[in-house]
Amino acid sequence: MGIKPLDHASTEAILESICDGVFTVDATWRITSFNRAAEEITGVEREDAIGQICSEVFRCSLCESNCALAETLQSGKPIVQREGFIIRADGQRVPISISTAVLRDAAGNVIGGAETFRDLSEIEILRNTLQQRYHIGDLISHSSTMKPVFDLIPTLAASSSTVLIEGETGTGKELVARAIHSSGARADEPFVAVNCGALPDNLLESELFGYKKGAFTGAQQDKPGRLHLAGRGTLFLDEIGEISALQQVKLLRVLQELQFEPLGGTKPEPLEARIIAATNRNLADMVTEGAFRQDLFYRIQVITLELPPLRARMEDIPLLVAHFIRRFNQTQNRAIQGCLPDTMNLLMAHDWPGNVRELENIVERAFVLCRSEMIEPAHLPATLRGSHPLVSANNSETGIRIQRDLSEKHAILAALEEHNYNRQAAARALGIHKTTLYRKIKALAIPLPSQNGRHIS
Repeated sequence: MGIKPLDHASTEAILESICDGVFTVDATWRITSFNRAAEEITGVEREDAIGQICSEVFRCSLCESNCALAETLQSGKPIVQREGFIIRADGQRVPISISTAVLRDAAGNVIGGAETFRDLSEIEILRNTLQQRYHIGDLISHSSTMKPVFDLIPTLAASSSTVLIEGETGTGKELVARAIHSSGARADEPFVAVNCGALPDNLLESELFGYKKGAFTGAQQDKPGRLHLAGRGTLFLDEIGEISALQQVKLLRVLQELQFEPLGGTKPEPLEARIIAATNRNLADMVTEGAFRQDLFYRIQVITLELPPLRARMEDIPLLVAHFIRRFNQTQNRAIQGCLPDTMNLLMAHDWPGNVRELENIVERAFVLCRSEMIEPAHLPATLRGSHPLVSANNSETGIRIQRDLSEKHAILAALEEHNYNRQAAARALGIHKTTLYRKIKALAIPLPSQNGRHIS
């Protein structure tokens, strides 16, 4: 005996009972059905929605340039859980995920489309809470190697002591300086940065101290220096190890006397700004070699923060990639969902001599080349793809498998932690199906907490 198909009344009852919003449209994009959950999520009554153009009712961020339903009707392929947001009838912004399908009649002809959408407000709250644990300003990490830095930032923000930030080029020294500035009482005051290594000696002096009219040929009017412009805020001296011996003497005097005098000036101005310095060089070694003044070194390194290189915090790569993807999606009006597993493997295998800045540049490059929803290995630079190929005749299969397993394990653990062990959200971030994620978790022996992150208390 065959299974009897559901009648219209039964179908309507099912649609009314589910918690996801559902609406259907005909070939002219007019709404033909609108369930109870759709009313609750959008704030639009069913009677007001039926017969209207869907974009006029379902005011979604994806409607104009990245409509999931239009894409499905054009390709015939469903869209699953594409994230965006809608504006409710009361003006409230609601984050949602969208899935779409084609509607066909009994003869198989396309008669319209169906869209389901889920309110992600609680997940968004959880995501923001998690991000606050890993973010201070634009600084992002959940690596144990970065914990001392995160722990010190609130303490440093509450003081006015001079800070020296050490780390390789591209590790985010200015981000740390801005985090210290924005976390303290000076947050509403200026943050003024000077790259000491990018300016010749005479120009650096005029940039720091400013000058008075007539101080030298071409000085036709007063120009305030960075020490003045910083006011009661923060002056960030990047690459301080590059300044000349003469400028070291002048900067030492400023720090000792807490005042400075513009070029051509006769009256000193008080230094009210807090000084944060940074370098990619070892200043202690430079002092030993006689290349940096010992007294200035002691003045600027009241407290020292050392930033680890990216190769020492590889577990941050998936988190950083997700962060850059979100940022570039906003600034470039794109909807890239993430990286393919092979892409993440290549990123995890790279040694990152340029650190976080190099990673950011590579993700931005991928955005230029990517025309799909996922970043593929082909979108990465050839040098990165070639340095650690996924398959190589010169490596044994065992070595390749071990490298790939380690990379996958790092990526999966990072995604799970970022999404509070919500397997479905982690799978979406990794660009794989959740059943594939379950299989990899088991195969790689990844430990999981007893409670799934789907449940929000």
